[in-house]
Amino acid sequence: MPYLPSLVLILVGMVVLIVLVTKVVGSLRRFRAASTLVGDRVGDGVGLLRARFAALGVAFAERRPDRARQGNPRVPSTDRGRQEDHRG
Repeated sequence: MPYLPSLVLILVGMVVLIVLVTKVVGSLRRFRAASTLVGDRVGDGVGLLRARFAALGVAFAERRPDRARQGNPRVPSTDRGRQEDHRG
């Protein structure tokens, strides 16, 4: 019977381990739920900011005078982009 104290210690250790694991898993679930909530709210805020900046860009573009009506095109005809070289 000298192995009985060892078995009791192993059993107590397993019970303590199971209790700790359940508590840790529960706290991780709560943390995941809270982080998801925070991430969703931050994402919503970022989306609203992007929409406001886009609306401001449209408002500023509407206030600018249209250069095409004044005879100045937006893109000069000599500008052909990076594909071609217009030197010659």
